[in-house]
Amino acid sequence: MLPAGPCTVTPEAEAFVRFCYQRRRVGWPELYDEMCAVATRGLFRGMGHEALAEVGVGFGLFETPRLAALVTRVATEEQAARRAARAAALESVRAEAECRPVTLAASAA
Repeated sequence: MLPAGPCTVTPEAEAFVRFCYQRRRVGWPELYDEMCAVATRGLFRGMGHEALAEVGVGFGLFETPRLAALVTRVATEEQAARRAARAAALESVRAEAECRPVTLAASAA
């Protein structure tokens, strides 16, 4: 059973999708296979198909459009977060590189 409302997403459902996405960084429909495998093995908090259905993750035909939308949103957010982290790391390296010549020049004087 799905929670009431077409756009309702529980924190547990979102966490499940993020868990699966971090295991295998692919989009829909490839991630569907990973989510099914994770549910079958109970790899996410010991939750199987029935427990996941209770928190809003359904694998049935009529539930897949909603699940696909959630996967797309989570994948987009995760990719944006990775890009931001990468940009911050590059900026840190650049800032460090810019400081080195100043530090070396000051210590040589």
